[in-house]
Amino acid sequence: MEFCAALIVVDDMEISKAFYQTLLGQKIKFDFGENVLFESGISLQLKSHFAQTTGISEKSMLHSSHNFELYFEESDFEGFIGRLSGLSNIRYVQPLVEHSWGQRVTRFYDPDRHIIEVGESMKSVVKRFLDRGMTPEETAEKTQHPIEFVKSCI
Repeated sequence: MEFCAALIVVDDMEISKAFYQTLLGQKIKFDFGENVLFESGISLQLKSHFAQTTGISEKSMLHSSHNFELYFEESDFEGFIGRLSGLSNIRYVQPLVEHSWGQRVTRFYDPDRHIIEVGESMKSVVKRFLDRGMTPEETAEKTQHPIEFVKSCI
């Protein structure tokens, strides 16, 4: 068996496609109108089509269920945060935070109130710590990553 895609249901396909392409840099692999598959494996399906094909009532489909998120990592985290902060219609779940292992992340909603998390890539976190003068051993301990991974980032 092979995992193929994570499918999320959307109200407006054009708004959602623009959001995922423009802000999150997703590239469309297939566009079937009511269903769009991005190269990353994320799939968008129009709510009315999902209801029709599954028999699930549109009224029973929840927004903001807060039990699922799409997770992305970004190597140019500063640039991404700059682009994100330039958008006035973004609703945040969690503003920018730095976790104890040093990774910076933010969580916000897509147009259909699915949670999106964007985190700084761990390779970037390691490089940031090394650039600040931490030893590879200190960096491995702080980031909770194997020393081999830390050394591969040098």
